[in-house]
Amino acid sequence: MIPIMSESKSFISGCKGLTLTQDEKSFFRNERPWGFILFGRNIGEPAQIADLTAEMRDCVGAGSDIPVLIDQEGGRVQRIRPPHAPQYPNAAALGAIWREDAEKGLRAAWLMSRLHAFDLLRLGVNVDCLPVLDVAVPGVHDVIGNRAYGQDADIVSAMGKAAAEGLKAGGLLPVMKHMPGHGRTTVDSHHDLPVVTAALADLEACDFVPFRRMNDELMAMSAHIVFTAVDADSPATTSQKVVREIIRGHIGFDGLLMSDDVSMNALRGDIAERARGIIAAGLDIVLHCHGIMEEMIAVTENVPPLAGDSLRRANAVRAGFPTPDDADEQALREEFGALVAVA
Repeated sequence: MIPIMSESKSFISGCKGLTLTQDEKSFFRNERPWGFILFGRNIGEPAQIADLTAEMRDCVGAGSDIPVLIDQEGGRVQRIRPPHAPQYPNAAALGAIWREDAEKGLRAAWLMSRLHAFDLLRLGVNVDCLPVLDVAVPGVHDVIGNRAYGQDADIVSAMGKAAAEGLKAGGLLPVMKHMPGHGRTTVDSHHDLPVVTAALADLEACDFVPFRRMNDELMAMSAHIVFTAVDADSPATTSQKVVREIIRGHIGFDGLLMSDDVSMNALRGDIAERARGIIAAGLDIVLHCHGIMEEMIAVTENVPPLAGDSLRRANAVRAGFPTPDDADEQALREEFGALVAVA
């Protein structure tokens, strides 16, 4: 029996189904994850989603400032779909609007995020893992592909900023991903380890730019990618050098840094080794998405309670949830529909 801890621990957890099992409830009460994340397997009717997020918060004895995350980008990465939320376009489609008319593109990015906030906040979800700030180079793998706003760092920066502001206007917080840049990958990091051989000067002039321009945001997610120009031996997620010199140094990000999913096979070793490596690299939070109890136990046995700078950053997130504006939802939906086709 693992003793009950009063502090939140340095991990975010998923769960297996539409409701929490008794084992999951006991685990969450004992281990006190800092936050939770929802996936498609957790999504049923709206009332069920709201009940699930309430159950999660009840387990850790906290209120609406406990982060409950989701990947609600639009396009193929959209966990809540019709009929419970419109099918929103992908980032590349919004980027295409920008290239025709920059003002309309920025407005479309803001509007879509503001509509996400309407969809999500009523279900108890208060963090959207958006914007994707990866600058897609020609030939990028489909794991990023049309999830990126475009191939130009200026477009990605501007559209990403608009998307983040739309979420915050609706009371949600954004998570920038995938820091310090996933736009050069030629393999799927869910299955293999991407290795980027671009020169540091090229990375600084392109890939790192959107993150540097948005370095005052409160949260970011790491990339499971090796950048040989910085650290040829470890992906960014487990690289002290990338975290210290690039993310905290060159980019200047002092917000909460979480890993991409610890279960992804771009990382070496078993789940316990991966979790230890993520924390040792200087990340604040290990993200575990799959709801597999054996893996969840392995994570929690290998991450510490939040303390020091990590606790400071985590507390800044919990204090940073904005008050939603008083926007007219129907009016914004009609405006967005006039800009893009929404199913």
